[in-house]
Amino acid sequence: MSATLLARDLAAGHGDRVLFSGLDLVVAPGDVVGLVGANGAGKSTLLRTLAGLVPPEQGTIRLNPPSATVGHLPQEPERRQGETVRQFLARRTGVAEAQHALDEATEALTEGRPGADDAYATALDRWLALGGADLEDRAADVVADVGLDVGLDQAMTALSGGQAARAGMASLLLSRYDIFLLDEPTNDLDLDGLDRLEKFVAGLRAGTVLVSHDREFLARTVTRVVELDFAQQQVNSYGGGYESYLEERAIARRHAREEYEEYADTRAALEARARTQRNWMDKGVRNARRKSSDGDKMAKKFRADATEKQASKVKQTERMIERLDAVEEPRKEWELRMEIAAAPRSGAVVATARAAVVRRGGFTLGPVDLQLDWADRVAITGANGAGKSTLLAALLGRIEPDEGQCALGSGVVVGEVDQARKLFFGEETLLDAFAAEVPDLVPADVRTLLAKFGLKAAHVLRPATSLSPGERTRAALALLQARGVNLLVLDEPTNHLDLPAIEQLESALASYSGTLLLVTHDRRMLDAVEVTRRLEVAEGRVTER
Repeated sequence: MSATLLARDLAAGHGDRVLFSGLDLVVAPGDVVGLVGANGAGKSTLLRTLAGLVPPEQGTIRLNPPSATVGHLPQEPERRQGETVRQFLARRTGVAEAQHALDEATEALTEGRPGADDAYATALDRWLALGGADLEDRAADVVADVGLDVGLDQAMTALSGGQAARAGMASLLLSRYDIFLLDEPTNDLDLDGLDRLEKFVAGLRAGTVLVSHDREFLARTVTRVVELDFAQQQVNSYGGGYESYLEERAIARRHAREEYEEYADTRAALEARARTQRNWMDKGVRNARRKSSDGDKMAKKFRADATEKQASKVKQTERMIERLDAVEEPRKEWELRMEIAAAPRSGAVVATARAAVVRRGGFTLGPVDLQLDWADRVAITGANGAGKSTLLAALLGRIEPDEGQCALGSGVVVGEVDQARKLFFGEETLLDAFAAEVPDLVPADVRTLLAKFGLKAAHVLRPATSLSPGERTRAALALLQARGVNLLVLDEPTNHLDLPAIEQLESALASYSGTLLLVTHDRRMLDAVEVTRRLEVAEGRVTER
């Protein structure tokens, strides 16, 4: 059905920190709203609020019609223990919940409970609208189409990262919600998956609100942009697509700065004039007192009149200051200023693979013959499940090849973002987890470094597992700055990072002088980062392009 979501005067916070307030949003059929803002600005919170998963602290959310279905697909989709691919797809499409409601309504109908007829009709309509009647048939076709070569009864926890990403894509393609709320749907998708996702979103008749840090995806899909500007505590809406938003935002920020500077200059000039006039008035009063014994009444009157005129001028200037329309100074946006600390140079040969073969279940990588030399900058691309992560694990010595050999060269110090993300996933505080990785740093220095990455007092004393994915990624990047590396391995580093942080990472990579292994499907990052070699991994084979 055609449905519209209407949000009015929404507000949300985290503890005593206000995330956003006064937010109005209308999502009509065919709208694709891109939700942007820094990590921690409240994007995921807003999606969860729109989905009805958390109550708004203020304001209202309404669906028209009220029976419309809303699908919230969160980042990092949960893989539940014992859940099969079939059950995962049913849960993510809303069919499992609708089936449960239909079963309860059917039982109530058979027992003749009051109102059971209406409840059954409502539950049946919802189940049908979500695609429950033919989900089984459609699931088999879609799973095959996205290249997920496992049975529907395979456990989700047994899937590789690439396979799980394909299952997530399949769940989206099978969904028939009236309103879609997509939180980082591009994470972990390969180029084929991104193409499918773009076509799916572009073809939706349903209204969509999505959060993504993939700049090319935003440019190709969104029809308008809502920005949660945490620094200014504002919610800004921009018509047009993503590129239009960038231009309009730059103009708006420049005008805001110019308006404030004009106000500040005018006020400063008036205040300086008032100070000068007061000084002249005070000088006139002092002179009048010194000459108070003078018998010339005319001179006395002249000095008194001059002093009164000066006092009148002071009051006039003060009224001009009061009548000025105050302009708030735009708060300076926090910026990540990232550097990647370099360890001493490694040997000339950084890593080698000689006739290396790795077998994992029914998948085989290799044989691989490869040599990485000092200062090589290598981009590794390939479809999900092609063997990129297996190749990295073998080169870094995390897994032993079944045939042949892999080895790291002398003096190699590895820094890896994907591995470091997993370090910050326990119950200990972020401060303790980070300090354990860099024991030479005192706690004060750890706090200072994390603050540079936007992780301040409110973050460092929280359990690491409570951090958002973007905040954990920032902590991983901070770790690269804390300890020198000469082999930098970035496995999908843009996942969960906000747009300013991605641009800063690209800038830091430009000045990094060591060896780089970059695995990414971010098309703009592949264009922005200078590389000297490109490796393509396809069906277990590694070729140089």
